[in-house]
Amino acid sequence: MVIDLNKNVSRSEINTLLLYLKNEQVQHTYVERLNLIVVPKIKQDTELQLATFNHIIQHITPTTKSYPLASKERKASSLVNVDGVIIGGNNFVMMAGPCSVESEEQIYQTAAFLSKNGVQVIRGGAYKPRTSPYSFQGLGLKGLQILSEAAKTYNLKVVTEVMDVSLLDEVSAYSDMLQVGSRNMQNFHLLKALGNSSKPVLLKRGMYAKVNEWLLAAEYILSGGNEQVVMCERGIRSFDSESRNVMDIGVIPIIKELSHLPIIADPSHGSGLASRVTPLSLASAAAGADGLLIEVHPNPSTALSDKQQAIDFKQFEDLNTQLSDLLKAIGKPHQEPMLNVQTL
Repeated sequence: MVIDLNKNVSRSEINTLLLYLKNEQVQHTYVERLNLIVVPKIKQDTELQLATFNHIIQHITPTTKSYPLASKERKASSLVNVDGVIIGGNNFVMMAGPCSVESEEQIYQTAAFLSKNGVQVIRGGAYKPRTSPYSFQGLGLKGLQILSEAAKTYNLKVVTEVMDVSLLDEVSAYSDMLQVGSRNMQNFHLLKALGNSSKPVLLKRGMYAKVNEWLLAAEYILSGGNEQVVMCERGIRSFDSESRNVMDIGVIPIIKELSHLPIIADPSHGSGLASRVTPLSLASAAAGADGLLIEVHPNPSTALSDKQQAIDFKQFEDLNTQLSDLLKAIGKPHQEPMLNVQTL
């Protein structure tokens, strides 16, 4: 169960309730930032006398899931605010940009294009987790600074990956949303730190993760007091070598059924090939995704990372046109391209 406390309750009164739960040997977690207590499990023979705490308790929500704060039982739906860009509800948010920040020219060119085409959030990796230690690892702090300045110039918000707790403050200073990559979905030390952050979090599904494990990773962040979490389906590993990953379109309505958290799709990683990005984007939108995360590069053939899955500007424009038609058909608003945008 989730016990929501009254707003004006004193800490001493809360401590009285916490002591009662402790004496009854009931496992519980007090989430101070959210002013609530999570009771994940109660023994069948335990009968709590919570009526005596009515002056402290605002509401009790019974839950059957192992992720009570992320569960649909907690609330119907949530909106996540990325510095004014709202993800969830009836909104559809496009996030796009290169896999990695390679140069100032590349990012400014991309930012100008994305802004003109209605994109609200630019993506780009400054610290890149690569399978090989000899692959391009990103520009680090310099990359963050380039990404942030380009975003400000073209009125975009920034989402970029934070790989480690030691980088959290640095990445937070230059971004509007923190991305947890597939490899870090069960980095519980990082997830706990993100629970204490004030930044929204984009939580990618681990490449081998079951839905329950993914939602429990979100629960780590929520239980720290950070309710601004967006799920991101990015494909799971398969036995079939014809596809880099398997884009699990079916998980989108599953998350909608089980959780109140918004979910977006990353068809670039989900397929690993540029030719499949458009059909998987349209399928994800039709399945109920709240947005897309697309890899776009001015010249994909020269990209320093994941060039096979990046689409070019013309391909993105074609995708945007098809997506607008689809979203109109299903009744979701789509950000229209901007006119007379300043170019450098």
